[in-house]
Amino acid sequence: MYLSKPILKKYLLRFLEADLGLGDITTSLLIPPQAKASAKIVLKEPKPVFLAGLEEVICLFDVLGIKAKSPYQDGVWAEPQAELILLEGKARDILVGERTALNILMRMTAIATMTKNIQDRIKAIGSSSKISATRKTLPGFIYFDKKAVAIGGGDTHRFHLEDAILIKNNHLILVGSITEALKRARRASFSKKIEIEVSSLEQALKAATLGVDIIMLDNFSPKMVKETMNALKQKGLREKVLIEVSGGITPETVLDYASYNPDIISCGGLTNSVKAVDMSLKIEK
Repeated sequence: MYLSKPILKKYLLRFLEADLGLGDITTSLLIPPQAKASAKIVLKEPKPVFLAGLEEVICLFDVLGIKAKSPYQDGVWAEPQAELILLEGKARDILVGERTALNILMRMTAIATMTKNIQDRIKAIGSSSKISATRKTLPGFIYFDKKAVAIGGGDTHRFHLEDAILIKNNHLILVGSITEALKRARRASFSKKIEIEVSSLEQALKAATLGVDIIMLDNFSPKMVKETMNALKQKGLREKVLIEVSGGITPETVLDYASYNPDIISCGGLTNSVKAVDMSLKIEK
């Protein structure tokens, strides 16, 4: 799922251009063009974090002509005050990349850390459920958000609308019925899985009977999930379909759902309300 270096650099250049505008007026006035500096990115969080975004930040500084290296790699824990990335090069270019680099690393690490913590808690209770992202991401940042989820051990879900067929409630309102919606959806290539969002046990049984690949139990309470899973088992349908639970699930409530072993638990909070971890870039002459 990872981008090739040339494509990654194009993304990072766009981020830099958005931040830089016509140039860093402060740095250009204060710092001589040939001035050299060393710097380090330091973790300021009081607790360990699960790292993500190192590859992107090192690549970003490479674009700027800055030598960047890290004693860490994505997908490992780092302790408070850890020196995550060491930088050497022109002082102006280090400062130009500072904010963009920190924004990427702080956000991706926060997402990976939350994902890792939730997935580990799910595993600890003996559940086989997997936490998943949604498409509730920052515009233009979906690849990086979802990569961070994957690094944390979660599932990315769809990157784009073209990836799979997901029939939601608004589609059903416009089409009129699950049966007709599935009939139309099956005109797509055999390679596209079909998922349908349901809001009741009856709809879930209907969808499973019609042979969908995935059923999303939307805004179900844990009790409703249990009842639906049991009903599918009783009718011999549970093993024929993947079950995703979604809607209002938080880190505090995720285990209430995981205890019933749905295949996927999707949580928009992984990416749409995550709090960036605290890091800083410190210049050393």
